[in-house]
Amino acid sequence: MLRTGIVIDRRYEAHEPGAGHPERPERIAALRAALDGCERGGLLRVEPRAATTEELALVHDPGYLDQVAASAAHQRFAFDGDTWVSSASHHTARLAAGGVLALVDAVMAGEVDNGFACVRPPGHHAEADRAMGFCLFNNVAVAACHLQRRHGLDRVMIVDWDVHHGNGTQHTFDDDPAVLFLSLHQHPFFPGTGGVREVGRGRGEGATVNLPLPAGCGDAEYLRLFESVVDPVCRRFAPQFVLVSAGFDAHRDDPLAGMRMTEQGFGAICRLLLRATAEVAGHRCVAVLEGGYELRALTASVLRVVDELGGERLTEALPSPPADSRVVDPLIAAHRERWGLS
Repeated sequence: MLRTGIVIDRRYEAHEPGAGHPERPERIAALRAALDGCERGGLLRVEPRAATTEELALVHDPGYLDQVAASAAHQRFAFDGDTWVSSASHHTARLAAGGVLALVDAVMAGEVDNGFACVRPPGHHAEADRAMGFCLFNNVAVAACHLQRRHGLDRVMIVDWDVHHGNGTQHTFDDDPAVLFLSLHQHPFFPGTGGVREVGRGRGEGATVNLPLPAGCGDAEYLRLFESVVDPVCRRFAPQFVLVSAGFDAHRDDPLAGMRMTEQGFGAICRLLLRATAEVAGHRCVAVLEGGYELRALTASVLRVVDELGGERLTEALPSPPADSRVVDPLIAAHRERWGLS
């Protein structure tokens, strides 16, 4: 059994985007209750901390950091039509980014083998100079830069399975060959990025892998793409650390999108990724909460992934439901030459 670090804290409920907003404090409250009742051994709580300005500046422009800090003077403030904050949001967002950093550091120190950071607000839409799509600071991007700068890693892989494309994360590492960004997402859909031809630029060309999927895809299509693209790409890139933007809004019960994933499907794709991670990165993997807005589906999916992180299921046979070849085959072909896919 692997030791899995868990970051979760009541303070993540302080960010209040307003009544009726899908990215609501109850997401963390539901996960706290579910994890408090989890009987799996090997779970270790990791205390979050607030990210420093210098750590956030690895990704975000100083002027933007000042803008988010200034929002704390308002009881209610909108960065855009989707991204509302309260006076507590700035500190909560710092605690979210810092919670991921604390977990990454615990893995690198050997205190835990892997982990799940249940933090909010989410991060993968946040650009260097702009809040977007419920996101203030790009938690995963800050963690990847932290792994490069503080821990001296040469190869970091980010897998984003949120139903929305992680535009902010992709743009952060567009020209960086040392960070491989791979995303599966509904397309066309918010935020409109993530086409298959977006592969990075300059020195980073080829280090971006987008797998845009039409609405209606589910466990079979995701599993086939993890087997045929994500697994071999991970093994060829051989990352020293894997970060996961773990959104669960591709679940069939989620109200914000049109995919058909189940909690069993999320467990299966996690298991495939962890098999590769075990071989190339010594199990070093941290999942970070992004989307997922139906509370039952969210908690069931997170618990399934936490179970997979324990490592007991890594040798079990995976389900092999038939996938829609009209959807998956063109995506496999698009990346075949670059990555030598079969």
